Amino acid sequence: MSFRIPIEYLLTLTLGAGGAFVASLLDMPAPYLVGPAAVVTVASVAGLKAAIPSRLRDLAFLAVGLSMGSGVTPDVLAATRQWPLSFVALLFMTVLLLALGWVLLRKVFRYDDLTAMLAACPGHLSYVLSLAAGTKSDLASVSIIQSVRVLALTLLVPLIVEIQGLSPPGNLALPMSVGPTAVLLMALPAYGLGQVLQRVRVPAALLVGGMIISSAAHLTGMVEGVIPFWLQMPVYVVLGCMIGTRFAGVSAGDLKRSFLAGLSVTVVVGLFSAIIALAVSHGLDIPLDAALIAFAPGGLETMAAMAVILHADPAYVGTHHILRLVYLSILMPLLLARKRTL
Repeated sequence: MSFRIPIEYLLTLTLGAGGAFVASLLDMPAPYLVGPAAVVTVASVAGLKAAIPSRLRDLAFLAVGLSMGSGVTPDVLAATRQWPLSFVALLFMTVLLLALGWVLLRKVFRYDDLTAMLAACPGHLSYVLSLAAGTKSDLASVSIIQSVRVLALTLLVPLIVEIQGLSPPGNLALPMSVGPTAVLLMALPAYGLGQVLQRVRVPAALLVGGMIISSAAHLTGMVEGVIPFWLQMPVYVVLGCMIGTRFAGVSAGDLKRSFLAGLSVTVVVGLFSAIIALAVSHGLDIPLDAALIAFAPGGLETMAAMAVILHADPAYVGTHHILRLVYLSILMPLLLARKRTL
């Protein structure tokens, strides 16, 4: 048996690691995802035969699922009783933004139905890319459009919140991490469940399996804490590299079109989410800064951290973002299954 690792795997991962390092030095948002994606994308467009081992990609999806499930805790469920009308508004906004983004991408930019739906998903970047990887959608366009949304909102939301005159940033309290043994004890049954889900053709089966097992472990109190940073960092590097490998053969015209589409979608969803946040703030007496961050369709990790740094009620913000991701985790596979039956 040969253990030789193809040179394209080593080169791709090396470029991705270098991109992550540079992005972290530059204090870019989500550096371990954005940096590798940017560097490997440039290399792929330039003609490099970039590739990621399928087994490594699958393990990364499993780890993302475990990370997602760690946010579904008894405290989150208890918090849902405090702001019921706000959560109703959140679910309404999620469907509205998905519909608006889909119409814009389908009717104006002429993307196919599946690509438009995945690219219009208002959040859950890693999950959407995992879903897209198992479909016949244009993953390169989905990656660009979704990445533009995440980057733009990560940069703009704190600017808007700062204009509201918040107090100076405080110290960021890092959440407790689970130990390696707990990670392994969740990963093994999650992998088994993922294999079962793959047999019945569930989209992103390993990711969904990881989320189910991790959610159950956290809800029952068997496990407490988030997936440790030492595991999250290489996982995001692998996902970033995977994004970049999808750009081989993509023309400059297609890149320009997807980037413009991403900016357009970001403006539309950002505007409507801000309007709904303003209505919730005034109608339910929620601080505007917390409402703006909670309803912004940006990344969970960055928005939750932003709430702590900007003193914007992290419990309110974090609960809303977690519930939005849980809702999208249920909604998107149902929509995909419906598309496949049409």
